[in-house]
Amino acid sequence: MQQSVYRKRMSVMLLTAGLISGCASMFSGTSQRSTEIRGDQAPNLTAPYNKPYKVQGVTYYPMQSAAGYQEVGHASWYGSESGNRTAMGTRFIPQGLTAAHKTLPLPSKVRVTNLHNGRHVDVLVNDRGPFKKGRIIDLSHGAAKKIGLHGVAKVRIEHLGDKISQE
Repeated sequence: MQQSVYRKRMSVMLLTAGLISGCASMFSGTSQRSTEIRGDQAPNLTAPYNKPYKVQGVTYYPMQSAAGYQEVGHASWYGSESGNRTAMGTRFIPQGLTAAHKTLPLPSKVRVTNLHNGRHVDVLVNDRGPFKKGRIIDLSHGAAKKIGLHGVAKVRIEHLGDKISQE
């Protein structure tokens, strides 16, 4: 009989502790499911956004690694899509320092240098695009503004690996 009462009390205490700890995490200000991407997050090569995909009849094959990646070509910017989701599922923020690339693994950190004026910006590539002929990267409006890009400009892209500047 005494053992039965002891078990009931222990069960009630454990249940109460579990409920209290669950409520405490509800108000802690942190979320277990965050759609935010950290700059130090390594690409998940098995994620759907890093698998081959087709746009306008063209199949794109995302790279397995961006180590040593460099490219020169034309960049544009996008900003009117505020509120849309990126390929990674995060909300697109036009004033952020992000970019879209057709084949870099997501996420990747790159430095984009405007070859007309020498200004550069470090961005997090978290989206796919641009899908206009002759363009190699789309910058968020915030990133384009930092390097003085209005419309289309010739740029150099360099993969940063783990180093990203906050300039």
